[in-house]
Amino acid sequence: MNIHTDGARHRDDAERIILASIDEFVAIRRDLHQYPELSFQEGRTSKLVAKYLSSYSYEVVEGVGGYGVVATLRRGPGGRRIGIRADIDALPIEEATNLAYSSRNPGVMHACGHDGHTTILLAAARYLAEHGKFSGTLTLIFQPAEEVGAGARKMIQDRLFERFPVDAVFGLHNWPGVTAGQFGFVEGPAMASVDQALIRIIGRGGHGAAPHETVDPVLASASFITALQSIVARNVDPLEMAVLTVGSIHGGSASNVIPESVELKLTARAYCEAVRDKLEERVPALARAQAESFGAQAEVKYRRGFPAVINHPEETRFARRVAEEIFPAEQVANDFRPRTASEDFAYMLQARPGSYLFVGNGDSAALHSPQYDFKDEIIAPAARFWVGLAEAFLS
Repeated sequence: MNIHTDGARHRDDAERIILASIDEFVAIRRDLHQYPELSFQEGRTSKLVAKYLSSYSYEVVEGVGGYGVVATLRRGPGGRRIGIRADIDALPIEEATNLAYSSRNPGVMHACGHDGHTTILLAAARYLAEHGKFSGTLTLIFQPAEEVGAGARKMIQDRLFERFPVDAVFGLHNWPGVTAGQFGFVEGPAMASVDQALIRIIGRGGHGAAPHETVDPVLASASFITALQSIVARNVDPLEMAVLTVGSIHGGSASNVIPESVELKLTARAYCEAVRDKLEERVPALARAQAESFGAQAEVKYRRGFPAVINHPEETRFARRVAEEIFPAEQVANDFRPRTASEDFAYMLQARPGSYLFVGNGDSAALHSPQYDFKDEIIAPAARFWVGLAEAFLS
């Protein structure tokens, strides 16, 4: 791939034009933030996105894989085709930011910045429609249901890439703790796979004063949780990555009663499919063995989530070079490392070449926190990157 731009003047014009309308896009982002919608419920959001894209003269198709919206802009005789994706759904979290534009939907919040991702792509869409210099097909993908790991797959099952062919597909995510507006690129594994296990350890309940007459599932569960990390320490290659997290444990309701059972929920993450397979083998086996050692039993339901995000090297290097052309050196991170969170854009990268990149969100609270706040200051640089990437790819 060769990068071609029209020089610094065009890049300066792009920045100036995007910034000239930034207040409009900040208002769009905050409107989306006030009316967040959960996965599979993104009706208002998708209608709003489609309305803006239609006003920018895109060919717009709604209802792709649910509430997905796909917009196409063709220009010139060029045959190359690029896809750029933004996610649109929110999380079941009660917002605690006390911002003037806080969520008005109780128990629902844009705590991951998808309102920002959507706005970034809308800002880039408008610029490219009005001023973009390219020859080829630009396809913008607004994906629902990322938070439950279903939206990308549903869009693909709805023949996304057959109906809207692309030669490569790109996406981005904001990242707290990284300098606002700084870009990060990772070749190969960039985010982890995620699988879930629901484990029920069944004993025999009784009075807390007579534990010898019971089979204590709390004790068995505690032993299992402690032993769980032996999988990472002793069953996984030390040069590979694995994360096992017990995020929920429930059992009993009184301090003097040993319950009949304890329920645990955990996630398993990896970059490598072989490690992922090993975790799926060892977690249930360890749960059953630990339970049995206490005279209890373990029921295990292990459910595969979505795979690791594996960035294609050529497309990732291309995206990085575009960023280096557009931004000062300090705005492109030299040592950005893979993240162990998960992202269903992985399915799109299995279907087509491409890359998933990151843009810093400054000192905001963590993703999925009730205090999280997307930084509006990153809308302009991220939109400018999408503009540069599209024009370079379709030059």
